[in-house]
Amino acid sequence: MSVKIWAFSESPPVANEVASVASAMAGAGGGSFAVVGLDESGPLLTGEEKLVVRADTPLSASPEAAASALAEAAKEANPDVILVGSTRDGKEIAARMAVKLGRPCASEVFGAALEAGKLQGKRNVFAGKLTAEVSLPLPCIVALKVGTNTALPPSSAMASERMVGTVASKTKLLERQEKQKGTVDLRGAKLIVSAGRGIKKKEDLALVRDLAVTLGGAIGCSRPLSADMGWLPEEHHIGLTGITVHPDLYLALGISGQLQHVAGIKDSKVIAAVNTDKSAPIFEASDYGVVGDLYAVIPAMLKELKARQH
Repeated sequence: MSVKIWAFSESPPVANEVASVASAMAGAGGGSFAVVGLDESGPLLTGEEKLVVRADTPLSASPEAAASALAEAAKEANPDVILVGSTRDGKEIAARMAVKLGRPCASEVFGAALEAGKLQGKRNVFAGKLTAEVSLPLPCIVALKVGTNTALPPSSAMASERMVGTVASKTKLLERQEKQKGTVDLRGAKLIVSAGRGIKKKEDLALVRDLAVTLGGAIGCSRPLSADMGWLPEEHHIGLTGITVHPDLYLALGISGQLQHVAGIKDSKVIAAVNTDKSAPIFEASDYGVVGDLYAVIPAMLKELKARQH
């Protein structure tokens, strides 16, 4: 069966990650795939077939507008599978499209493949304790778990455009406030140094950054440091409600290791942890662990690492 697949995300880097799944799926099923973007994202997208959906007003203003425009374009193109990056907006866009198109939908899916005319995949349940299998008949919409696949590089292929005219929206934008942005996309990081509640004050993050820079890695954090304290942008938040990462080395500093956090790091090749509590759950998920005060361990690590660099 030849299938037509769409790969979409409001974020071009995530769209290119979704495209890698669409490419494998199309190759296995003898079908074709197109990478879909909104407004002016064509040059940033991968693939030989690119489609940019546009309207009279910017579609990136709200998930409602994006979903309406994409659903309208899908009615004409009629793709068998629409793969969406399961970002915060992506999950809403996928659900809204499913309602508008009358298609089944699943979110946070990984390991997606076409088998016997259905889309088969898996998703974590109960904070990652169990894995559930999902099976959707075609046509369907699936929001793929982000950070579990390698993104394809942008291509120079020209994108075709689809104008959908005026998109009605019940959402009214009252104010736009720029949020603090992260400087690194942790989904592709090979080494991550991550901080938790063991960091006593915001200024002490400089110690964590120093270690990350010395190791040539990126800095991440558990939910409290971003969502509760606001010490780091939410792009650095790793876990069930944040992003999923799969680095070669994940170094957890002062992180207790609750299920919600471990769900976002369990695909790391090596996990090492530093915590004063020998009973901290993070040690159960770690390959290496140090029971000790990070304020003593990090300086010792930095001293040794910098001595080896000379």
